[in-house]
Amino acid sequence: MDVVTLNRIEQAHPSIREELREDYLYCNNKLLGKGVRLRFASVFRTIEEQNELYNKRPKVTNARGGQSIHNYGLAFDIVLLYDKDLDGRFEEASWDMVRDGDGDKIADWLEVINFFKSKGYEWGGDWTSFKDYPHFQKDFGYSWRELKEKRESGDYFVDSKNNIKYVKL
Repeated sequence: MDVVTLNRIEQAHPSIREELREDYLYCNNKLLGKGVRLRFASVFRTIEEQNELYNKRPKVTNARGGQSIHNYGLAFDIVLLYDKDLDGRFEEASWDMVRDGDGDKIADWLEVINFFKSKGYEWGGDWTSFKDYPHFQKDFGYSWRELKEKRESGDYFVDSKNNIKYVKL
């Protein structure tokens, strides 16, 4: 398992946190083979972090701060790590969607996509306007506008462990 990812999962909205942890562990222990590891590149993002991403060039997101489901702890982005010499160090990060590093005749990326979609997560690769292939979210039927309005109206709670304001769902 990847400690970096487990720490990031701890910042996910409490309504998905445990499920996300279990799903992550399943992917690494049962779905992906030896030499391949799933990492969550991002889970929760602050408004400031989102604005920094929005201002990057080349463009990586259409969402300004407050417009991303990451700002509410309900999204995650993935990257696959590969241990090229099987020494346990996972030297290579990859967003290659066709690579079959575990040799099971199914692209590793596709295995992860299909698994999380089967768990009810929306995949950014299915979007029509801006394809966001590493992105998954579970927004419970709320748009970013509704989530932003809830937070701004005070309909949130503070997770004292992380000092993060999460909207009530």
